[in-house]
Amino acid sequence: MRHYIYKGLIVLAGLTMTFSCKKSLEENNPSGITAESVFTTPAGFETLVNAAYSYQRWWYGKEEGYNLAEMGTDLWMSGAGDVHTDLTQYVNLQGTNSAITTEWQQLYAAINLCNAGINRISEAGLATTVRPVREAELKFLRAFYYWHVVETWGGVHFTLDETQGVVTTANKTPVETFNKQIIDDLMFSVANLPATTNDYGRVTKPAAQAFLARMFLTQKKYAEARDMALAVINGGYGFTLLPNYADLWKMANLKNKEVIYAVNYSVNLSVNDLLDPILNPLGHSRGSNSSHMLFAMKYDDQPGMVRDINNGRPFNRYMPTRYLLDLYSDQDARYEGSFKTVWYANSTSRPAGMSIGDTAIFATKRVVTPSGKLYKTYDRNAVYNPNGTVKDQLHYVSLNKFDDPTRSSVNEAQSARDVFVIRFAEVYLIAAEAEFNLGNTTQAATHLNVIRSRAAKPGTVAAMQVTPAQVTLDFILDERAREFAGEQIRWFDLKRSGKLLDRVKANNPNAATIQEFHLVRPIPRTQVDAVTNKDEFTQNPGYQ
Repeated sequence: MRHYIYKGLIVLAGLTMTFSCKKSLEENNPSGITAESVFTTPAGFETLVNAAYSYQRWWYGKEEGYNLAEMGTDLWMSGAGDVHTDLTQYVNLQGTNSAITTEWQQLYAAINLCNAGINRISEAGLATTVRPVREAELKFLRAFYYWHVVETWGGVHFTLDETQGVVTTANKTPVETFNKQIIDDLMFSVANLPATTNDYGRVTKPAAQAFLARMFLTQKKYAEARDMALAVINGGYGFTLLPNYADLWKMANLKNKEVIYAVNYSVNLSVNDLLDPILNPLGHSRGSNSSHMLFAMKYDDQPGMVRDINNGRPFNRYMPTRYLLDLYSDQDARYEGSFKTVWYANSTSRPAGMSIGDTAIFATKRVVTPSGKLYKTYDRNAVYNPNGTVKDQLHYVSLNKFDDPTRSSVNEAQSARDVFVIRFAEVYLIAAEAEFNLGNTTQAATHLNVIRSRAAKPGTVAAMQVTPAQVTLDFILDERAREFAGEQIRWFDLKRSGKLLDRVKANNPNAATIQEFHLVRPIPRTQVDAVTNKDEFTQNPGYQ
């Protein structure tokens, strides 16, 4: 689905936002599009729905979203290029953080657009067969955005009404209110969405069911989570696990049968809103998927290597914890399917005896003896100190799930890679966690072993099986780490399970300063400063 946004619509959304961190936006509508033309014609309403989808691209595939969803967990540490170390390490994290401010702005803009569409859909003149589907899409998106809000900031502002004009107050609403609305919206979506779509990127019934299963698990409604996950598994939708985990990440294979829901990016980079004063009035560089740069180590400073398209543009923002690397056994194909460990010589200037295509760099989680080798080795002891802290923030085993060798140039920062939000593997792991919490460890092991069988290298399926006695919550979280490392879900997994503090302190010395109040993020300082009811709408405890 290509989410084109007509000029003027985003300006309209920005002007009706409850919370703009800017006190005013210039009222500039060069296209002449008005609220009346958007809300009262089928064509106009379609642009509203498409715009509501487009806000997902502010989080998925973006550095701000990665810092909020993956960093500050047990899996990742700051690389040398990390620009949001306060989120990664919990050091002096405050409401001035730019990633937090950006995501707050865009999530609430998205929610306001969803509210406007839901409340005005009767005016749009949509066909009777189309109207419930579009309403279900908007309700799914509202639930989707509100989940990000409530999990990130807790019980902050909540409304189901479209905001028009200038509003200077905000409310604090209990988390339970958010959670109930999320379930209500998703139940409506499940009841009204089609099972399939020819417009890739639109939400479908199984996508809504899978997300609802995730929400039931988040809200500790374990029987409902299990049943909804099984409805996807047994629903006859045609989803399947790809036989080879590494095939998931090939650019030519993005639209595969394991993807239940994705945030899609266009191969025409110009429609992904890199920087446009109309489509992107807040001035942030949204653009396309930037994940390919964020996990890549600095390789082009080594003998025999120059930067090229295949090896990527190395921003070295994030590096794996030693704990993450150690989670993969020798039988688990997901290690090779997720990480890059070898870089091959590509420079005309090379050490004597090294040819083009020879190994130039070898990074490994093991301890090795590099004596007598031409290539540079970064082993366990070269990268990490004995206590797991970082010795070298520039060179390390690098996540390469998101590499994009189809980019047009060496320094191209944008990628057309879609972001997998929900994969078929997740519904099995949701079912496993739900069964475990219901005391059904045998059934939990059965679901886990579906995932572990796919992950097993040839001839090791039996060795990869887990018994009911081995199933614990920590084991399930380890399995989710092996399966979903880097996929913008980890912080939510650890918070949901009540394990965020314990696992970060035990496994990530880079973030060991985490405290109880870090279970929610600070509200943007500009938002707290802008409201007039400061006694009611206060900063989250522990922050300024």
